[in-house]
Amino acid sequence: MTISEKIEAIIEKHPKWKTELYKIRAVLQESELEEAIKWGAPAYLLGTKIVIGFMGFKNHCGIWFHQGVFLKDKDKVLTNAQEGKTKAMRMWKFYKGDTVDIALLREYMNESIANTIAGKEVKPGLRLIAAPPLIVQVLHTNNALNDAFMALSQGKQNDYNEYIATAKQEKTKQSRLEKIIPMIMAGKGLHDKYKNC
Repeated sequence: MTISEKIEAIIEKHPKWKTELYKIRAVLQESELEEAIKWGAPAYLLGTKIVIGFMGFKNHCGIWFHQGVFLKDKDKVLTNAQEGKTKAMRMWKFYKGDTVDIALLREYMNESIANTIAGKEVKPGLRLIAAPPLIVQVLHTNNALNDAFMALSQGKQNDYNEYIATAKQEKTKQSRLEKIIPMIMAGKGLHDKYKNC
């Protein structure tokens, strides 16, 4: 089954929204975006970047603009895809009786493509994992180790902090600390050996 046939099969599973979904797809197919399926939904890519996706649900169907935060949204049709979770993605929902504004969709699609080409992208932020007391203590007493630790990326620092914090017993924390000190001094991350395999 081709990608095109798979997308048609997905649309056919939503008879309530079939008309709207086929209209959305027809507009997206006018562009240079490549059709694909990501997370079980039709997706439209520019190179490896997902630009737009769509899907039908029980009470509505919708279009996702993956970096929609950058769209001007002059008609105010977009909402945050998941309030509190998504920073960049915006969704345009259609309920029964709503009409898909083809001209507006085309405009938003073209703006999304232009934004992707321009490299506009919200990168997911890393959450900071607080350094456990054992790491704080050893960093305060060893300037070279402190400098090496601070030179690591936030992600690598998080991995080490979590590695020590998740040990249940003090002796395990201590043995883990002894294991990671040479790695930190070498500028390596906890999981570097598993990368590029």
